[in-house]
Amino acid sequence: MSFDLSAREIMEKLISFPTVSSESNLELITWVEEYLNHYDVKSTRVYNEDKTKANLYANVGPMVDGGVILSGHTDVVPVIGQDWDTDPFTVVEKDGKFFGRGTCDMKGFDALALATIPKALKQGIKRPIQIALSYDEEVGCIGAPFMAAEMAKLMPKASAAIIGEPSMMKAVSGHKGGLGIKTHIRGFEVHSSLQHIGVSAIMEGAKLIEWANQMNIENEAKERDEATSSFVPPFTTVHVGIIEGGTANNITAKDCHFVMGFRCIPNEDANNWKQAYTNKVREIEAGMKSINPECFIALESAHAVPGLKREENGVAEALVRKLTGDNGQHVVSYGTEAGQFQAEGYSSIICGPGDIAQAHQPNEFITVKQFETGEAFLDRLIVDLCRG
Repeated sequence: MSFDLSAREIMEKLISFPTVSSESNLELITWVEEYLNHYDVKSTRVYNEDKTKANLYANVGPMVDGGVILSGHTDVVPVIGQDWDTDPFTVVEKDGKFFGRGTCDMKGFDALALATIPKALKQGIKRPIQIALSYDEEVGCIGAPFMAAEMAKLMPKASAAIIGEPSMMKAVSGHKGGLGIKTHIRGFEVHSSLQHIGVSAIMEGAKLIEWANQMNIENEAKERDEATSSFVPPFTTVHVGIIEGGTANNITAKDCHFVMGFRCIPNEDANNWKQAYTNKVREIEAGMKSINPECFIALESAHAVPGLKREENGVAEALVRKLTGDNGQHVVSYGTEAGQFQAEGYSSIICGPGDIAQAHQPNEFITVKQFETGEAFLDRLIVDLCRG
């Protein structure tokens, strides 16, 4: 098998692996290992608990400090229920666009990062490129924290981490954090005509959802500061997307399940929101127990993604601005792995090809121009790393 591949050919190979978050990514990881081995680049896996998925990281070039991390995730969102015009796991070029699941979010960038390896080695970079590929980003940025922590401990310290999420090659220096809390409400079933002696888990859950609505109203009314005014919306939001529970219309619901989600502006501590929610839960739980002591509300973490805070004199931001010429101020309201790398002490920035509006859509695409712009950006990075 030849591994002398163009960036496009690498993208075609990565797209061919249907690494939906619910499935294993190990086949893709094995292929990337073989690709790296072809260039005598050693790589390391960081598995999930049951070893069905893995992160992969590698140091390309000299084992010295001051390199640059190129970070991307390997998982993609499902295609089931979407109306695609082409096979989503085959790259199709049409009308100046590459179509396929993950072309934009974000196997396109992964391919570009891997394509830097033979170029970087041939040109003799003096500071390394560190490849970092994660699992389960799409379901809560689950894999990257373990990899970032291990890299910080075992690898030469990189001066910057570039997370290649689709940003139209803009330097995105901030994003909201994400916190999800699984909520299980256990009520007490009775005939609904006698609901005064029962406890409806759904109706008690509705009180928590109404609390979320009230928090959104209060947050929107708060004064803005310069650090948060660029976010859309410029405040922390609280949300429930799916509710499950109940047995029948004439029975008070025994169970109710949902995830209370928070998208926190970076200058607010997510732990404070967790505590505020917990306090409200215990207040409602006490009322439930006064009717039936066996009732309860159980909480469990679903995900926790730290926000990306803009760094004063940030090395990563300065590097990306130098390479792109972008002088604008950009933030996003969704979470990424950038905040997780920043939490491990890396100067971090988001910059990658493609438009986030195409992510997760049927007929997902990245324009050929954006793909080529991303490749040119990384070519300039290699030149910079050759300077030492």
